[in-house]
Amino acid sequence: MCPISQISSAQQDNTTNLSAQRASKGFALNDLTTVAADLIEYNTMRLSCQADRLITLNLESDIELVVAELDRLGTPIFVLSGGSNVILPELLHASVLHPTYKGIEILAEDSDSITLEVMGGENWHELVVHTVNQGWYGLENLALIPGLVGASPVQNIGAYGVQLEDYMTHVKAFHLPTQTWHEFDNDDCQFNYRDSIFKQQAGQWLITRVGFKLHKDAHKVTANYGDVSTLAMTKAEADSRSKITAKDVMQAIIEIRQSKLPDPKQLPNCGSFFKNPIIANGQFAALSTEYPNIVGYPVDDTHTKVAAGWLIDNAGLKGKGIAPILTHDKQALVLVNHSAADSNTPASQHDILATQQLIQQTIQDQFGIALEREPVWVNNEAHY
Repeated sequence: MCPISQISSAQQDNTTNLSAQRASKGFALNDLTTVAADLIEYNTMRLSCQADRLITLNLESDIELVVAELDRLGTPIFVLSGGSNVILPELLHASVLHPTYKGIEILAEDSDSITLEVMGGENWHELVVHTVNQGWYGLENLALIPGLVGASPVQNIGAYGVQLEDYMTHVKAFHLPTQTWHEFDNDDCQFNYRDSIFKQQAGQWLITRVGFKLHKDAHKVTANYGDVSTLAMTKAEADSRSKITAKDVMQAIIEIRQSKLPDPKQLPNCGSFFKNPIIANGQFAALSTEYPNIVGYPVDDTHTKVAAGWLIDNAGLKGKGIAPILTHDKQALVLVNHSAADSNTPASQHDILATQQLIQQTIQDQFGIALEREPVWVNNEAHY
């Protein structure tokens, strides 16, 4: 896979060529469209899904023309980014917009920091690796999270003590219902745990650019998780260093995630399937009496966040479920699709629901805790 800097440079040349071609022959929706599109390769869970049409957006400038034409045709619109956090129906009666535009622009830089604007079609993990290799730090804890940059603000992606909101400066997005462009600063995005205004207004926004302000201090790291800190220090010591760096942290997190989480290309999944539930401290104290090894983290003076993976594991559901959808045998928080890639009956949204409900009911019965699904659920009419 090419480094992101090479992808960006090549994409910029391609963008110029595409723009020239559009100008010479005019815009035609059919040139961007696949009718009756099979989306099994466009979602990391590899669920069977046929959409009315798939529209590949190579250029940001195509968006206004495409959406205006779809509005004229009266067809529902669904935005599908990297497909790593979505549960698709078997039939999707909508025009699916799939962004592929790429590029990175430096907006400002000084000796301490750099501000970037990244196109939404860039691969998230490749962006993280690129920034760390360039000496721009902050995103290293978010390494190996699947998906594209444009989708990252929707869930306010986070891992190992860092969330997107910690380093994001702004978002450029197209509002589909009104066909207007908007720019959001960090506060405008209304970020919360795995939440944002874009998730609250699901289906209304197509995010095209995301800004980040990163720092240049290699030793300013977030390594509060024991396994991350220990492994990162091992890497530093192997290089005869006494302090860990952001690159050590990134490499440690990549190794940890690879050891615990299945590669979607080898075993289809959409990452963590359930949110870590937040419960009252009193309920957590009561559960701790019965389950002394329960895993939880303080949220505030009155609430504790419980590890959903621990709940599922200790309910005896690791590696279990309703075939072909089972929890992963190394990480109970992840649901994996065991149907064969060449199966005549690939897994569907109904299969996901069966295992999801089994887990939710079991956890409710045993611990009195309601688990909430993390990936977005889409119905046939492209509603969330």
